[in-house]
Amino acid sequence: MLPIAASEIALHTSAQLITGADAVVCGETIIDSRKAADGALFVAFKGERSDGNRYALSALEAGAAAVVLSDDPSDEALAYAREHGCALLRAEDDDCEEFLLRLASYERSRHPEWLVVGVTGSVGKTTTKDMLAAVLSAGYATHATVGNYNNLIGMPITLLNAPAGTQALVLEMGMDDRGQIERMSRAARPVLAAITNVGVSHLVYLKTRENIARAKAEIISGMEPACGIEPVLALTSANDFTSFIAETFAAPAGIRTLTVGTHPDDDVRQTGLAVNSDATSCAELSFSDGTGLSLTLPIPGKSAVIDAMLALALGRCAGIDAQAGAAALANMRLSSMRLDVKTCACGARVIDDSYNASPASMASSLSVLASMSCAGRRYAVLGEMLELGEDERQMHACVGAFAAALGLDMIVCIGGELGRSIAEGARTVGASEDALLVFDCVQDALDALVPVLCEGDVLLVKASRASGLDTFVKGVLA
Repeated sequence: MLPIAASEIALHTSAQLITGADAVVCGETIIDSRKAADGALFVAFKGERSDGNRYALSALEAGAAAVVLSDDPSDEALAYAREHGCALLRAEDDDCEEFLLRLASYERSRHPEWLVVGVTGSVGKTTTKDMLAAVLSAGYATHATVGNYNNLIGMPITLLNAPAGTQALVLEMGMDDRGQIERMSRAARPVLAAITNVGVSHLVYLKTRENIARAKAEIISGMEPACGIEPVLALTSANDFTSFIAETFAAPAGIRTLTVGTHPDDDVRQTGLAVNSDATSCAELSFSDGTGLSLTLPIPGKSAVIDAMLALALGRCAGIDAQAGAAALANMRLSSMRLDVKTCACGARVIDDSYNASPASMASSLSVLASMSCAGRRYAVLGEMLELGEDERQMHACVGAFAAALGLDMIVCIGGELGRSIAEGARTVGASEDALLVFDCVQDALDALVPVLCEGDVLLVKASRASGLDTFVKGVLA
């Protein structure tokens, strides 16, 4: 963030300035007081388990120039701020989330030179974000969302902490209800955007896939031209809600759309595909202007090709040569816990995809496992998928059935009732009890599997993050 006085922060966020109008924020925006450093802005959220307001003093003592509170300041914090020329502010309506969005919106207005790209979708948004960052890095100094900073708190923090010299900013936008992506988009004002697909994640909140499509389409609400580039929304032609989004939301807003896939009319079309023994892909692509290229990806899974096509399509809108973009993709690495292949001490390989899961991404990752070369046994270690609504049992059973149909050597189901639903689905298509293991908790699974893993085995570990299967990966690799 460019240096900014506390008085200016108050003006543009409607926060109450308690003290320190002349204090200047010139460091990172943080929500963890332990990360406070000289010039930082600490935003004190009040959560269920921790109240950030209690750490205002420690943040100031560590060098923070300003603290934004959601409660009255302590006498000690107020005295310290006044003595050392620091600022204390109180968020309007004690809403620190809205404070961050307002500050991010103001910071965006101070950077008209930024090429901002937004990415959302039910499956593949983080992979597409990583790929866009790689492609744009071929021509721009690029900053992108790190980890799970893709919500109403994380996205504005990502924008506010863009380093000096940033030219392109790739922002992942996640949601679990209507209105959230609109708030992020209006703050970030992307020039380019991608919706990877519309799946079934968040049905528990949104009830229907059409509602999910409407929520994803909110990314259009803040799009505007910048850097001499007109707004463009990239979509996948294979998704059944692509036309709905293009015709109902993009066209009325004057936003041009492009599609990628295998359809003859796609702006970027896959014309050939070969899958290697390690499940990485080589694809032949054709662009609407006749440009063709061969794309080699270091990332397992055929679905990665579609994500790469979205990145290359928007990269070309930003002036990135297709060949340069493809070369960047060939050398990129994904965010951790997403189809990240690691090797255990015993020689077994672990495909760590424990960050998130939906029925579609489960199927995609299981296909990767089935297609990888394997001298030993193939294990699918599967946990719960969350936020699927009233049909969650059936969806878990479908995943189990799909895993069994692939003929995997062992299906390991973790997580109470839903884990047992995976196992039941596997049984319906003929999986034998010898090929099924069901555990209530991660530790029980580790105790059973670690002693029997051998060199040549391959394990896929896949679940929603809250299921905790990242601890299984750590345990296996230990």
